[in-house]
Amino acid sequence: MPDVVVQKDELTSLVIKKLTEANVSEEHASVVAKVLVHADLRGVSSHGVLRTEHYVKRMNEGGMNPNPEFKVEDRGKTAALFDGDNGMGHVITKEAMDKAIDLAKKNGIGMVGIVNSSHCGALSYFAEQAARKEVVSMVMTQTDSAVVPFGGSEPYFGTNPVAYGFPANNRKPIVLDMATSNAALGKVFHAREMGESIPDNWGADANGSPVTDPNLVKSLLPVGGPKGYGLGLTVDVLSGILTGSAFGRNIATMYGDYNNYRRLGHVILTVDPGLFTAKDEFLFNIDQMIEELHQLEPAEGFKSVMVPGEPEQLKEEERRINGIPVPESIYEYLTL
Repeated sequence: MPDVVVQKDELTSLVIKKLTEANVSEEHASVVAKVLVHADLRGVSSHGVLRTEHYVKRMNEGGMNPNPEFKVEDRGKTAALFDGDNGMGHVITKEAMDKAIDLAKKNGIGMVGIVNSSHCGALSYFAEQAARKEVVSMVMTQTDSAVVPFGGSEPYFGTNPVAYGFPANNRKPIVLDMATSNAALGKVFHAREMGESIPDNWGADANGSPVTDPNLVKSLLPVGGPKGYGLGLTVDVLSGILTGSAFGRNIATMYGDYNNYRRLGHVILTVDPGLFTAKDEFLFNIDQMIEELHQLEPAEGFKSVMVPGEPEQLKEEERRINGIPVPESIYEYLTL
């Protein structure tokens, strides 16, 4: 099925319309739309506007709170616990990041645990949010069981992504946003939508065997084998057990039980670049690191060495001008 190319502003407006029809406030719908379109601009369609229908379904069936009352409880000078009241995770995480940035600006470091949240979208959005304020950040979230642990044949942890953001001086920030699985589940869904095959290290069938047909995928595989497995466990401990949220197989599923709150946990860590060194020196050195990496001789088949997040930044520049390709079925849903 062919893609429809849509300009950023139109796509944002379409998502806002769908969400407000599901009784989400204009303010919150606008935040969610920006996070989703951010992902599509960067070419991360797995976390883009294709998620809208799911959010609407969960909202309509009572699995998310359209009018949450956020609560923030300070835990000393550098930490806080943010209760999202089961609203939309994108809005919850944006507000919690604002709090974490404020803590870092005032005290050099900030840590915010988030409870009673829902799926929050691409973590790169929040890492960039901090970078715009010249703050270093780490953001992570637990997800429901989908990844086979190293040595296992059935899933236990989720894709459990983590993102890091490093502000620069004149350059764009370095943003690493990665799942601890070889691929996010949304990428499998996108391949199904497009009728495409997937690499054989993305997913496994019901027996734990790797497959290339996205329709046969029952679980995902950890990135780097035991290393990805260990990272996924770490994210679940920090965002789940540390915040008092559920963990592992106890986490409510994203696709199912649409009338129940998921009560997800996330964790944000922020650091003022001036905490250990001069802030200007830090920003200058990030620029220098990027430039030195660009000057390295590329390997055969590569045009240049890039820093994490740079391919997505280049994709965003192109799509802001030429528009965003959206699967026809998704566009038809958004325009209904």
